[in-house]
Amino acid sequence: MTFKLPDLPYAHDALAPYMSRETLEYHHDKHHLAYVNNGNKLLEGSGLEGKPLEEIVKASFGKNAGLFNNAGQHYNHMHFWKWMKPNGGGDKIPGALQKKIDSDLGGVAKMKEDFANAGVTQFGSGWCWLAVKDGKIVITKTANGESPLVHGAKPILGCDVWEHSYYIDYRNRRPDYLKAFLDHLVNWDYVAEMYEAAAK
Repeated sequence: MTFKLPDLPYAHDALAPYMSRETLEYHHDKHHLAYVNNGNKLLEGSGLEGKPLEEIVKASFGKNAGLFNNAGQHYNHMHFWKWMKPNGGGDKIPGALQKKIDSDLGGVAKMKEDFANAGVTQFGSGWCWLAVKDGKIVITKTANGESPLVHGAKPILGCDVWEHSYYIDYRNRRPDYLKAFLDHLVNWDYVAEMYEAAAK
């Protein structure tokens, strides 16, 4: 499978003021494109050509750092754009997902607090996640381009805490970026869709 940059599912300015047109122009059009281009070069001769993206990510983890870094970030970003939408966030969470958050994570308010804390405390570049592991929703964080996928879990929501995802809009205020992400950007319908697929 050749990596391909997906179109954004909304206009570049659709997430403003919480994520600006300039951020999306850099983050999607330049950073994500670089992962795609580098990933395609590194895929050649890797023995993983033609495999599904998830398989490439898992197979290259710990074995082919260059390919993994780019394939992992491509996978993460393919979902990251869909994990956001205009007028998203808040507490409008589909029923089955909300029940599971209540039972596994102590309610929506606590989940948001713990998810934001995972993002704030991720030292350097990385991601914070909601993932399904052993039938439960867990909150976790990873460095660089890693995801729960390579740690025996299935990601259902991720927030990119690399500086390029927030520095233009928030400078060094990562906690404000995470709050805006949760309160105004998360596409809970897509999270619920990924939860349903992961729970099967």
